Amino acid sequence: MNLHHDIREKTYRELGIGIVPFSPLGRGFFGGKSVITPADNYLAAQPRIQGENFDKNKILYFRLEKLAEKHGCTISQLALAWLLHQGNNVVPTPGTTKIKNLDSNIGSFKVKLSKDDLREITDAIPPSEVAGDRMTEVFMPCSWKFANTPTKHS
Repeated sequence: MNLHHDIREKTYRELGIGIVPFSPLGRGFFGGKSVITPADNYLAAQPRIQGENFDKNKILYFRLEKLAEKHGCTISQLALAWLLHQGNNVVPTPGTTKIKNLDSNIGSFKVKLSKDDLREITDAIPPSEVAGDRMTEVFMPCSWKFANTPTKHS
């Protein structure tokens, strides 16, 4: 984590602002399908699932896979459980089109993690090791980085 992220997160919590993580399963990456066989759908266009980035990120995937086995759950359940343990103001909203995935996502509420477990998961996927941009360049102008906060009017 970096200082700006820590300050922003502290401010959100102090002000009671909710955090809705965007694409909490990495656009399906932590669902596993794109790791087993290269994506032949919209995932193929994602920078983190292309070329050298894909090879580097698969290492992170397999680290999380070992931890999921340890906790007796799927990788997606562990990822969602980690988010659910980040505080009451954090509400992941994974998208799915399949009932079996919805049921699996709901199962993440049953995954109980200790502070040591949370630290182990965080250490297994350090942000500095995630390769590639989080979205394609065409969508970057829609990102929070380019948002225009209106000025306060009296």
